[in-house]
Amino acid sequence: MAQRKLRGGMVGGGIGAFIGPVHRMAATLDNEAEFVAGAFSRDPEKSRKSGEELGLEPSRVYGSFKEMAEKEAKLPADKRIDFVSIVVPNSGHYEAAKAFLEAGFNVICDKPMTTTLADAKALRELVKKSGKVFALTHNYTGYPMVKQARHMVQNGLLGKINKVVCEYPQGWMSGLITSPGNAIGMWRMDPKVAGGSGCMGDLGTHGENLIRYITGLEIEEVCADLTTFVKGNGLEDDGNLLLHFKGGARGILYASQISAGEENPLSIRVYGTKLGLEWRQEDPNYLLVKDPAGTITRWSKGNSNLCKEAQAAARLIWGHPDGYIEAFANIYREAYKGIRALQAGQKIPALDHPTADDGVIGVAFIDTLLASSKSTTKWTRMEA
Repeated sequence: MAQRKLRGGMVGGGIGAFIGPVHRMAATLDNEAEFVAGAFSRDPEKSRKSGEELGLEPSRVYGSFKEMAEKEAKLPADKRIDFVSIVVPNSGHYEAAKAFLEAGFNVICDKPMTTTLADAKALRELVKKSGKVFALTHNYTGYPMVKQARHMVQNGLLGKINKVVCEYPQGWMSGLITSPGNAIGMWRMDPKVAGGSGCMGDLGTHGENLIRYITGLEIEEVCADLTTFVKGNGLEDDGNLLLHFKGGARGILYASQISAGEENPLSIRVYGTKLGLEWRQEDPNYLLVKDPAGTITRWSKGNSNLCKEAQAAARLIWGHPDGYIEAFANIYREAYKGIRALQAGQKIPALDHPTADDGVIGVAFIDTLLASSKSTTKWTRMEA
């Protein structure tokens, strides 16, 4: 007997949003789920119009996330949503996630998890208490070659990790994109909405999560240099970090929104005592493996020695690129495994998606780099 589709709801992601449609495409890519409800905007009329565009029943389109959580919880079990996707700006993550967890729903939340460390820790405790699935969409962990890189590190093929270099430059704040009438995502520069950090909260947290996912390394202390180059920005638009990891490894993490001409070239290089690795998001199907003699081997989905996690994450035959939506969808697919286990009265199995623990570490990372940037001694210990 075929499994029924999971019923999803969405908070945020209405008309004109970027990340909402991305989540909807990813969540439904495997035909395992459909969206049946939403509170798509703080403006009830905009929420209504968004629901209308998506073809939802008017009674399942709400004017606020609080109304949605309350009314969905009162619906019969065969009608109410199974999970909610939270895709509002950063400042809204905590209250929305809290409301739905307390109402008994599984939650898939955009990153960073919250804007304060206190809220992140409180939300983590609420997730544990609820027993529900909570997934954080650090989507770059979903790429097949990222999973292969992790596998190789975990199995000691690189030897002891000594150095990691991660870069995430964008250039959208340079030139026309910030001109009047063409301001994309400028809430990211508003401390009241984005939290205490701009480009590092938006991009740097992806870098931190990617480093930790692949290498397992934990940051011990940070030396940060944050700069606001664009006049009128309330938060930094460029950041450069030196990292000390527990165990002695060293790292460099650079994130920027003013690197003119750059689109989305997230990249990571990992150097061990035996081998080095390199992965680039703009060329995601390939993992470069480097030996001390300078020989470079290009791994791809066609490699017969690919680990089972990478094979499972690859949705298309080798030679065809698995991309951004598919990586997002891999996180949703893992979360669905947990949701279906709960529905069957089983324990949540081990899942390969970022969790509330990752969310706490990400917010602690932001707090630490902000403290380091303001400090005269610079090196600042990270406490999560």
